[in-house]
Amino acid sequence: MATKTFNVGIIGYAFSAKVFHIPLIQNVPSLKIYAIVQRHPQPNDDAAKDFPDAKVYRSSEDLVMDKDVDLVIITTPPASHFELAKQALENGKHVVVEKPFVPTHAEAQALVSLATKHNRLLTVYQNRRFDSDFLTLSSLLSSNSLGRITEFETHFDRHRPAPPTPSGSSPWKTTPGPGSGVVYDLGTHLMDQVVVLFGFPDRVTGFVGSQREVPGEGKGTEKEGIFEDSCTILLHYDGRGMMATVKASVVSPEERQLRFWVRGTKGSFKKYHLDCQEEQLKGGMKPSDTGFGVEEEDRGGFLSLVEGGGVESKPYPTVKPETWSKYYEQMANAMAGEGEVPVKPEDGARLIRLVELARQSSKEGRTLDV
Repeated sequence: MATKTFNVGIIGYAFSAKVFHIPLIQNVPSLKIYAIVQRHPQPNDDAAKDFPDAKVYRSSEDLVMDKDVDLVIITTPPASHFELAKQALENGKHVVVEKPFVPTHAEAQALVSLATKHNRLLTVYQNRRFDSDFLTLSSLLSSNSLGRITEFETHFDRHRPAPPTPSGSSPWKTTPGPGSGVVYDLGTHLMDQVVVLFGFPDRVTGFVGSQREVPGEGKGTEKEGIFEDSCTILLHYDGRGMMATVKASVVSPEERQLRFWVRGTKGSFKKYHLDCQEEQLKGGMKPSDTGFGVEEEDRGGFLSLVEGGGVESKPYPTVKPETWSKYYEQMANAMAGEGEVPVKPEDGARLIRLVELARQSSKEGRTLDV
């Protein structure tokens, strides 16, 4: 565990920073919230009031030039990620970039090269590698409980058929633009988990579009202002004889939303409900609170195993959570020279290439080699 205290500078002070980063950073003793960039504070939204001991800057340039900042965390919309990460690396800072990494694979490769040139650590915030349901599934696969996997489904479905308003806390998630749309937003989480378990696929087939009703006539595309709100992406693992299905929908009227369905030669695992950490953080719960990250028993999965010529099914409890704080623990250790970054930047770059290929496959109506 890192013994030195590292000063953290956060660029952006909106929903992402407040919910997905700051509470977790505060739970790691070797990390200190030292500085925050907030361009336009409001009476009820003021970083200086919330963190009186931290420096508050109005520009990213001022923050990255602060010699006492060790780590810069970028929580702004994706279109700004490349320039902000480049700026931080060139000023000698380690960098965490909120997902999606950057809009293009070329930009991602450029940042990887820049981090190497300046001998700085660069990583992407893939916190859902530490979801308790994903860790439960990882454990089952590691023990070969399901045998050879033939089908792997991972879902992030919701029932939100009404068109969203772009004035929310994350307008990039509902407005066409660089790095926007469901594949960049939720698809990067889901595909990253598949890649962690099985490596990168051989081929990809994408189906990307809008499930919501769109005003106007005819078929639309993002170019015409139609936002990509849903996707089904097939990741072909030809050497394994396996297909992974990545699915995110906004029209899914279910009492329980499917999260995982994995089938193999010896058994299957099915899990409903999303990991509870986001819900808890939104509700004001802290990572240090008792019960953080712990699912209710009735939200566990179901394990079916081939036994004596038949199949027996039983509830399967979710493992004890490491919680998303583990991401920042690993990052602090990496800065102390005691391990690797939580997500290798090269893998982050390849994942953006997979995003590009999935969207290209959908537009061209064909399967593409990876």
